[in-house]
Amino acid sequence: MLVPAAVTRQAEIESAIARVQQSVGSDLVRIRYEVGQDWSDQWSIFFRIVLTDDAARNRLREVATRVIGRLAEELDFPALGVFPYHNFRSVSEQAMLREPAWA
Repeated sequence: MLVPAAVTRQAEIESAIARVQQSVGSDLVRIRYEVGQDWSDQWSIFFRIVLTDDAARNRLREVATRVIGRLAEELDFPALGVFPYHNFRSVSEQAMLREPAWA
């Protein structure tokens, strides 16, 4: 089975995520990710993005658009061999659900 370049370029992905977190600012709490296959067996990168409650409640579209755009600027998804998926959650949602993958 052929694996995408994203599997071997984890350090590059993590550096890009750190740059995105710095550039977006305090509305963004953290970004976690996982590389795997989606429902159609296409290699993908699944982002789990936690926003402040205020950002999620009052500026979700603006902040989400900014995060997605910055990730696309920092990471060449076709070159990494993956399709990006972006999932957002607020700090309150994560506190209630307590999913370790989002921590």
